[in-house]
Amino acid sequence: MTAQPIAQPIVEPIAATVASLMPRAKAELSELVAFQSVADPAQFPPSECEAAAAWVADALRAEGFTDVALLDTPDGSQSVYGYLPGPAGAPTVLLYAHYDVQPPLDPAGWDTPPFELTERDGRWYGRGAADCKGGFIMHLLALRALKANGGVPVGVKVVVEGSEEQGTGGLERYAEAHPELLAADAIVIGDTGNFRVGLPTVTASLRGMTMLRIRVDTLGGNLHSGQFGGAAPDALAALIRVLDSLRAEDGSTTVDGLAADAEWQGLEYAEEDFRRDAKVLEGVELIGSGSIADRLWARPAVTVIGIDCPPVVGATPSVQATARAQISLRVPPGQDATEATKLLTAHLRAHTPWGARVSVEQIGQGQPFQADVASPAYTSMADALAAAYPGEEMQAAGMGGSIPLCNTLGGLYPEAEILLIGLSEPEAQIHAVNESVSPEELERMSVAEALFLVNYAASKRG
Repeated sequence: MTAQPIAQPIVEPIAATVASLMPRAKAELSELVAFQSVADPAQFPPSECEAAAAWVADALRAEGFTDVALLDTPDGSQSVYGYLPGPAGAPTVLLYAHYDVQPPLDPAGWDTPPFELTERDGRWYGRGAADCKGGFIMHLLALRALKANGGVPVGVKVVVEGSEEQGTGGLERYAEAHPELLAADAIVIGDTGNFRVGLPTVTASLRGMTMLRIRVDTLGGNLHSGQFGGAAPDALAALIRVLDSLRAEDGSTTVDGLAADAEWQGLEYAEEDFRRDAKVLEGVELIGSGSIADRLWARPAVTVIGIDCPPVVGATPSVQATARAQISLRVPPGQDATEATKLLTAHLRAHTPWGARVSVEQIGQGQPFQADVASPAYTSMADALAAAYPGEEMQAAGMGGSIPLCNTLGGLYPEAEILLIGLSEPEAQIHAVNESVSPEELERMSVAEALFLVNYAASKRG
């Protein structure tokens, strides 16, 4: 997409203001990262999420937002909402982020404490720094830059979700019950990122997802493997058989009845770049077939994200009576997540061996999303990104992750244009240990968002 340059008199003061605000942004992100806001009471106290929500609400009030509210959503989490009125007749733009984060995994695997923002080698490290507490700071920087240079030219709604990482759908259900609350002309989802540092990118598609737990039972209790092993059905072995059935020999996802041969049309992902980004060990093969972009953005992908079984340390020579696993299935655009859930459930049941008892529980689901990158809002964003990243033009890529709210908003507000940007480029290592954000990306994307709001307001006046 070819962008038209934005006039320098607009760009330069906004860029200068954002640059001057970066020390404040770092201090605020440090405060926000310090909240251990994992939206799972089994892992972290709910008070951590409550405190993070209160911090976000206070930040919105300090910026002049009215109607700031903590929304108690059906999954027990709180989302934060605020409204900043714009000039008469101006369009309304909804800015989205989330304050909840993934658990830190093994804190010992981090080079610095996961809930303490730490600067190292030009990046800021901490859980949520990029995904997506940094996204909220990006919104604040853009709005502050506009307020310092003539004012915010649009009405702005902000919603900051409290359970996005859990996929439990609290904000989606709340929005469906209160459809007027988040209505907007354009929606900026600040929860994706550039294809690479320095390459401005919008996300054209998101895979949906379904999350299941499977439990296999074979015995009334564990048995001595010497006395009973060889004839007694081992629940863990049965579970391993089931999980193995989800992949072909080359590692491709194989769920009975689920198509896995679509091809991606757009920006490609070089294999050597992917191997580097994914930190694949030398000599280890990649899995699946087709191009890397096909595998990441156009085809389903199953991942076993957890297994309940005895740890190696302290293991006893026993035949296991029960075993459980949690399975994530990413669902590409063009497929229905509800149907994929049914197919995956049927597959798990059909492939459980030895007549073992099996139960399957769904714990999360979200539909895939496809954006219209030819829409007027994307043209405005292309202009803004070209100005914030001199010498570069906006690229459109897919994202293998899921943001279930996108489809909910698309269904509620079919006339609204939904744009996906953010700070989660490959070096950010979101969901992994040593998550980080590039302060340069935070600065440039904040400039781009501010310029987009200027450009979008002008386009609506025209």
